[in-house]
Amino acid sequence: MRPGPLPDFSHTQSAHCESGVAASLLRHKGIEISEAMAFGIGGGLFFGYLPFIRLNGLPLVTYRSAAGHILKRISRIPGISMHQQKFRDKSQAMAALDDALAHSIPVGLQTGVYWLPYFPSALRFHFNAHNLVVYGKEGDEYLISDPVFPGPVRCPGEDLARARFASGALAPKGKMYYLTRVPENLERRSLIVKGIRSVCKMMLGSPFPLIGVKGIRFLANRLERWPDRLGKENAALHVGHVVRMQEEIGTGGGGFRFMYAAFLQESGVVLEDQSLADYAALLTQAGDSWRQFAVIAARICKNRARPEDTYTVMAESIRQCASLEENFFRELEGWVKKQS
Repeated sequence: MRPGPLPDFSHTQSAHCESGVAASLLRHKGIEISEAMAFGIGGGLFFGYLPFIRLNGLPLVTYRSAAGHILKRISRIPGISMHQQKFRDKSQAMAALDDALAHSIPVGLQTGVYWLPYFPSALRFHFNAHNLVVYGKEGDEYLISDPVFPGPVRCPGEDLARARFASGALAPKGKMYYLTRVPENLERRSLIVKGIRSVCKMMLGSPFPLIGVKGIRFLANRLERWPDRLGKENAALHVGHVVRMQEEIGTGGGGFRFMYAAFLQESGVVLEDQSLADYAALLTQAGDSWRQFAVIAARICKNRARPEDTYTVMAESIRQCASLEENFFRELEGWVKKQS
């Protein structure tokens, strides 16, 4: 049996691939949920500067939780079951995908962006944690709901198989997943509190100096010394990498902060608690500060720097982000303690 498109699957453009896919799969199962809510209850907000992990030869900088973290938390919600599977063989992986589609099941996949031909060439780089939904097949082409695109796209089977088995950091290994069971309703209060508690703990309580608010300050200190340690050219490469991870991977550093603020605003409505909307305003300030850093960094990388655009100024901008986020999470942590 050759699967066709699922007539009742609806594509929705999202800001971030994993939270967008999670929300799409839940909505297909009848659970009305926004991307921001999926991101928040999935504990998606994070910061880590991990120089021992290399992405395209440069230190990993991440502004959101590890790939798969949001989906893992959502799969553990009482009443939800999610089938997840990895493969060693491409043909078996594609056959399993076809079988699920034949049973009218939309399937989430982890893929490597570089091998997806519908991405513009300028945006195709080696990032292996991009999530999308396959919702049908016509001939040799798969019908894809890619959250970062405004409409559905198509991908030849050979290219999709290659993207599913991209090599390198965060290699997807053919990973596919789909929901098998959901509750009639989500009990959102407890999920909101648990999601907020987990993010506060990670951003404030990690003993690891490369994680959370400590990690933001660690990056600022490193960045300030890059011209002396690495040389002008390599320093610019490292700064460009930080900005690309902030602004182009998913919804970026500032964008993730704005999305979490949207989650808090929505949660304030659900819980009838105005204080959450007030906390959201604090986080929006941090998001603005990340964007200000990105503007300075972009001018330096493009050799358009102004006299005031220095590595010291950039480092101070990042330290400002750290101070704003520490203040925000202290306030939010206090709110969580009151919910116990």
